[in-house]
Amino acid sequence: MEFSIKSGSPEKQRSACIVVGVFEPRKLTGPAELIDSASKGYLSDIVRRGDMEGKSGRTLLLHNVPGLLGDRVLLVGLGREKDFREREYREAVRAAVKTLDETGAFDGSIYLTEVPVRKRDVAWRVRQATLTAIDTVYRFDRMKSKKEEVRRPVRKLTLMVERRNELGPAEAAMREGEAIGQAVALAKDLGNLPGNVCTPTYLAERAQEMARAVGLSCEILERSDCEALKMGSFLSVANGSRQPPKFIILEHKGGKTGAKPVVLIGKGITFDTGGISLKAGEGMDEMKFDMCGAASVIGAMQAAATLKLPLNLVALVPSTENMPGGAATKPGDIVTSMSGQTIEVLNTDAEGRLILCDALTYAERYEPACVVDVATLTGACVVALGHVATGLYSNNDGLARELLAAGDDAHDRAWHMPLWDDYQEQLKSNFADMANIGGRPAGSVTAACFLSRFARKFEWAHLDIAGTAWKSGAAKGSTGRPVSMLTHFLLGRVDH
Repeated sequence: MEFSIKSGSPEKQRSACIVVGVFEPRKLTGPAELIDSASKGYLSDIVRRGDMEGKSGRTLLLHNVPGLLGDRVLLVGLGREKDFREREYREAVRAAVKTLDETGAFDGSIYLTEVPVRKRDVAWRVRQATLTAIDTVYRFDRMKSKKEEVRRPVRKLTLMVERRNELGPAEAAMREGEAIGQAVALAKDLGNLPGNVCTPTYLAERAQEMARAVGLSCEILERSDCEALKMGSFLSVANGSRQPPKFIILEHKGGKTGAKPVVLIGKGITFDTGGISLKAGEGMDEMKFDMCGAASVIGAMQAAATLKLPLNLVALVPSTENMPGGAATKPGDIVTSMSGQTIEVLNTDAEGRLILCDALTYAERYEPACVVDVATLTGACVVALGHVATGLYSNNDGLARELLAAGDDAHDRAWHMPLWDDYQEQLKSNFADMANIGGRPAGSVTAACFLSRFARKFEWAHLDIAGTAWKSGAAKGSTGRPVSMLTHFLLGRVDH
């Protein structure tokens, strides 16, 4: 989809469709009033008759509206003006793009970007509109023999701004939205692929392809390299799988020479059976999504490189399957991590922390400005926060605030959870330095506490995306979260 920015009156636009908003009850927005004036009350008559009341997300497509150069007018309900916030704005854009995509309009001029959103400027409105549009038309049909047919899908969207002095900020925001939207789509593609296709080797190859395309450096550590580095915890998870593990390293050198990098770490379990601590069969197919943390950091690196962010960045992705087998790690086994700390593996289904801890230790060599790890880590986080907010843990309140603000700006939100030393008691082991689980109480917290033991040498945050990385049911599929949060976080770091 092609995007552009423009300023101008709606009645003068030569477009397949002009999109304007209507507030409830039956109140035209400014651009809609201009069309109404040019058409001698055509829109106000429709609104007065009750064909469009302005209810949030409702649409009404009009043909041959008099006095206009455009072919069609699409009215989009915005809900009540006093309640119009970020969520309502995004839903209005989504409804508009969905209707355009289904009705054969090749292009559209979107005037929703002129509608004020409380505490949000034009750059935010344009960035979010671009992101939402890309997300709305996303399809994953690669594995189907017959593709879903879309009748003449929308190809071009012009995002309108009210004043000419807004064109510059809007252009920049549009480019950011495009880069983030494409990165989200990449993360979704990787997450939606089945485990027999998206293996650790495939994930490494896709990371290499992406790196070549956008100018990142990419290095893949093989099993022998990881053995030489004494990544005993990471490799213990790979023991039961016939698929070789891969440790993916991506670097973006956009900052000053010698400037400390931001390090992103993504959990890359391409399929998680639970290992010897086998999961229940119901819903196990969704464990192909257990590499969504890896997909999100790969996506964020693509966005950063596309935008040529003046930062030094590193992404680390430990990737393996977690399978049962004759060589698989058993409950009660003790493994030695790269840090030298020993871990009693009481549950092989708590494997994400076992691969992340070695990645956290590996990150020390970069003397990072900060480290953010992303993982579908615990079912306990889903119980705590559902499917709305990502769980955020950090050993630095400033870093936590940055991520919270980025999530709020991106509408890809997180919630700050406790990381108190009181919870560390649950990880005690009689036989090793620590156990890999802390029991049922506060399971997401104790998982973060486990990781914190390997992150003492730098500012660190952990994002538990178990509840937000994918959807089940009729809308089943990867969400691409938290690519948008991570990229907004990096954009914020540029401004520092």
